[in-house]
Amino acid sequence: MKLNLTFISLSRRKKYCLASVYSVFLILLLVYLYIYEFIYVISEGDIISNLVPIDYSHLGNACPLSRIEVTNSLSSCSVSNKDSAYRVTKSDIVGGEWQPKHCTSRFLVAIIVPYRAREENLHKFMSFMHPFIQKQNIHYKMYVIEQSKHKEFNRGKLFNIGFLEALKEKSFPCFIFHDVDLLPENPNNIYACTRTPRHLSAAIDKFEYRTPYYRNFGGALSILVDQFRQVNGFSNEFYGWGGEDDNFYNRLRHALIRPVRFDYSISRYCALPHEQEKPNENRHYLLKVSSNYVLEGLNSTKYTVIQRSDDPLFEKILVDL
Repeated sequence: MKLNLTFISLSRRKKYCLASVYSVFLILLLVYLYIYEFIYVISEGDIISNLVPIDYSHLGNACPLSRIEVTNSLSSCSVSNKDSAYRVTKSDIVGGEWQPKHCTSRFLVAIIVPYRAREENLHKFMSFMHPFIQKQNIHYKMYVIEQSKHKEFNRGKLFNIGFLEALKEKSFPCFIFHDVDLLPENPNNIYACTRTPRHLSAAIDKFEYRTPYYRNFGGALSILVDQFRQVNGFSNEFYGWGGEDDNFYNRLRHALIRPVRFDYSISRYCALPHEQEKPNENRHYLLKVSSNYVLEGLNSTKYTVIQRSDDPLFEKILVDL
């Protein structure tokens, strides 16, 4: 009888220990998912407090930060380039660079746009984006990184090149990597950096203004210069459409950097029509094997600058990969 009671007692202890282990495991899993797996959503009221301005304590007449009233109910893609509300004043922009005259901007941003053979999209993008960002009183410069025709399009590598070339000109603290076919719809989608990387284009019209999957980090994003270096930029291995943005999200996870999004009502975009790039048939395989972020990425980016040219609305850098 005593042996049976001892056996029952040990069994209960064993079950209790197993239950405790399972509970601890479940708690750790939930903590992991919360911290590193889920993208944090910033509400409209918390946008300003999450932005990272430059040190403006020594500057006079800093530009105010305030909510911008939404006056245009049309989609960005529906607004004509001739609409006076979105007309570009080229005389105020020098080689793609602009800063407010009536106050000192709290933000300095380089906007990197990869490009090849989408002239209509580029014209619409520039016509819309300059006045959109100027309403936010941001000091910025537009870089268009054009790839030559010798190889398949490599979006990630063009972003790396734009990053390296922009820093040769100015010490930008904040970078925005932006597709040429996306236009923001809410002026309170501030084109500056938050404390951690931000997925700007979380809600696109072709996906019914929802992100297609929670790890999605493509389209347009902002990131501080040191964080981009920390994850070693984008991979250079993804030629053709797809994969490089998912790889970049994995780089953030690997570095334990939790990205953010603004609320869907703020991060709304419309997609301009264009011919689809040829899909990368090896993208799923590359996502599985491209894990050595220390050795491959920004620090292994090789390219040749063929030509630099200044348009009033942007600086174009033609490169050969």
